[in-house]
Formats: sequence, structure tokens, C-alpha cells
Amino acid sequence: MPELRLDPLSGLRVIVAGERSDRPGAFPSAEGRPEIDREGDPFAEGHEDRTPAELHALRPGGGEANGPGWRVRVVPNLYPALSSGADGSAGGQAELRRAGLVEDPLSTGREQPELLVGREAVGAHEVIVNAPESVDSLLDLGVDGLATAMGVWRERMRAHLELPYRHLIVNEGREAGASLPHTHAQLYALPFVPAAVARERERFTAYRERTQGRNLLEDLVVEEVKRAERLVAVDAEAVAICPFASAAPFQVQVVPRRPVAQFEDDGPLGAALLHEVLERMAGVLGALPPLNMWVRTAPSGAESFCWRIELMPRLAQPAGLEIGTGVWLNAVTPERAAEALRQATP
Repeated sequence: MPELRLDPLSGLRVIVAGERSDRPGAFPSAEGRPEIDREGDPFAEGHEDRTPAELHALRPGGGEANGPGWRVRVVPNLYPALSSGADGSAGGQAELRRAGLVEDPLSTGREQPELLVGREAVGAHEVIVNAPESVDSLLDLGVDGLATAMGVWRERMRAHLELPYRHLIVNEGREAGASLPHTHAQLYALPFVPAAVARERERFTAYRERTQGRNLLEDLVVEEVKRAERLVAVDAEAVAICPFASAAPFQVQVVPRRPVAQFEDDGPLGAALLHEVLERMAGVLGALPPLNMWVRTAPSGAESFCWRIELMPRLAQPAGLEIGTGVWLNAVTPERAAEALRQATP
């Protein structure tokens, strides 16, 4: 029987209709990705002249900027979604934050509001090339390589702390929005806190006040581990679960075992468990599917929060219900997805 579930972190509703996955051919699977043509790969080592000048690079053996010898490399996005300020200093970043605010004309005042409001989209938009080899997935990096890349994600997010929110994403596969197959992350440093993030911040704060100081995501993970129905795996640093109100088949959250507000803060990265989840997912689905991954970190002004990594495979396309109402319909229950992932050999 279809069930309406409430996401405890966002407060949004999801319809979980597991019987729909029993239709012939309806249970999801994935196909392997084509090999990358290294000669045409602008992110491959030795092709540094095909990208904008680097902002940062991890070069264990030293070497000149914009040349080979790097393990992770950061460049401005060639086609940025956000325009940068005159400089990258803290003062410049603070100016970007002030300039980027677009106030809602209906939020204050009583006079006739201006209905069409907009400003220049300012901030930062960076590309973090996760490895010099022409590989198309975080899974191909191995645990150590993934930890190295994630360390640079953290470092670049720290570089933009003056802006209200930092959103780091990884798109894998053209169906998930990747325009280039070589594994890379994108960092958006935004001059505002997105509504979805602000909503979570409010729920974390309300929960803390209601429970005399407890953390919403920490308590949620404790409950999920106790029940074990949606638990995927646990290691010394993190816990992986299929969330109770999963919006899509095989959605997974990787959460630190001890709550830490910002991903930018020191502490465990969860790299080993993230890599294990990707291995399990590839085993269950026949190959690693196109997927979107993002880091949810504490926004500016958060009094209580805990970062997490969200993995959402693109096994079903959002249609009229999801686009028109914001209510997701998931045809694979998170309990069934978690059981399949647990049984897979990493």
C-alpha cells in the first residue's frame, strides 16, 4: 500500500509506493559507462592549458602551477553560474555577500511592491578535478584517492566562509548533468542561504529547543541504527542509511557518527564509507548509475546542525508530479533498497 512519509530533516512529504517496482522491468538497473577518450579530456594531466589558470592544486612533489604533477586541481568554471568580485580577499567576499542579496518585496512594507526583482548573481563557481587520471567516477579513485579529493573539497569550502552558503556537488553521467565525464566536483559559494537549507536550519534549531539541546540528525541516526531497517553500513567514522522518506530509489545519506555542524570543520570525512556505498550500489545495480551527490553543510547562522553527504542515483526521472508539486514519488522503498545494499559485497 502506498505510504505518505514526512522527511524529518526538511519537513517535506514523499510518496513511497513500493508495489510499483514489482511491475515487469520496473526494478532499476544501470549500464556501464563508456571509456573516456584521454586525448579529448581537458581535465587529464598534461592538458592544463585547456582549462582556466588554476586557483589551487595539490602537488605532493612540488612543481610549477598549471603544469603536471598534481593530485587534485582547482580551476574557475569556464562557464560560471556566478560572477566573481574584484578580488578573493575576505573583504571582497563580504562585499559579494552584501551585493548578492535580493530581498523579497513581499516580506516587508505595506505599499505596492515591486514585482520583478533581480540583481547580478555574484559568488564563486569552481571546478575541483578529483584526479589526474581520465576516470569517470569517485569509485575509481579508491579510498585513499577519494579521501585526498574530499580533503581538497573541504579546503576550498573553507576558502569561502565569508559567504552565507557553500554547496559542493558531484554529477556523474550525462543523465545527471555532467557535461564532462572526467570525475570532478563543483563548488558554488552563494551570497544567500537557499530556502531548502534554511528550512533544515529552522528544523534543527526547533528540535534543539524542544529537546533541551539535542541534535536532530544525531538522534535520527541513532534511531535508524536501532531499527536497522534502512541501515546500509557503519564504520568508525560514519553511518550510511537509506533515508526514511527517500525521494528516489537507492538514495543514501552518509552521516558522521559524531555530529559536526560544518563539513569544513576538522574531523572525519567519511571517505571509506562513501566509497563502500558506491561499491555496493554498483554491485546491486550491475554498474554504477548516473548520480548526483552533494554535501549538506551548516549555513551561516545555524545554531544546531550536522553535515551529511547525499547520494541520489538517477534511476527514475522526475515527471509531472515531482516538477509540478515538489512531491516525489519513489517506487523502491528505502527498506528494500537498504536490504539489497547490505547484501551486496563491497
